[in-house]
Amino acid sequence: MAAEEGASPLIPNGWEILITALGFVILLYVVIKFIAPTFEKIYQDRKEAIEGGLAKAEKAQAEAAAARDEYNQQLESARLEAQKIREEARGEGEKILAEFKERASSEAARITENAQKTIDAERSAALVSLRTEVGTLATELAGKIVGEALDDDQRSQRVVDRFLSDLEASQQRNAGASR
Repeated sequence: MAAEEGASPLIPNGWEILITALGFVILLYVVIKFIAPTFEKIYQDRKEAIEGGLAKAEKAQAEAAAARDEYNQQLESARLEAQKIREEARGEGEKILAEFKERASSEAARITENAQKTIDAERSAALVSLRTEVGTLATELAGKIVGEALDDDQRSQRVVDRFLSDLEASQQRNAGASR
């Protein structure tokens, strides 16, 4: 113990240094030989996974951009086609409307023409009927005024014709005076 008393507490024993150094070298060998390669392998695997993930993400992003561009092109194409279809429909609608207007106009003209013919026919029939009735009435009236019967057809026809001529002349004078 005396020898131990002479030793400095700051300087360690040689055997302790040697055993500690030997333990350190063995530990260093184990770390370099077994643990460091495992960590390096794990590090490389993670690095490759991350780089692969980044590459996949960039590829997916490029595919998404391409798909978006294709979608935008299809959308623009669809818009142009829809506009073309609208223009064609508008043109066809105007064409159909023009046809309907033309048909309606011709149908209205036909109906008006038929109505005018019907009116003219009815007017002629009414004039004939009216002339006959007026002639009969005029003959009866003239017979009463004269005091003798006008049974002779030629005589009664002359009386009716003269009466109607006078009637038409008076109407023309009245129409000329009112203008």
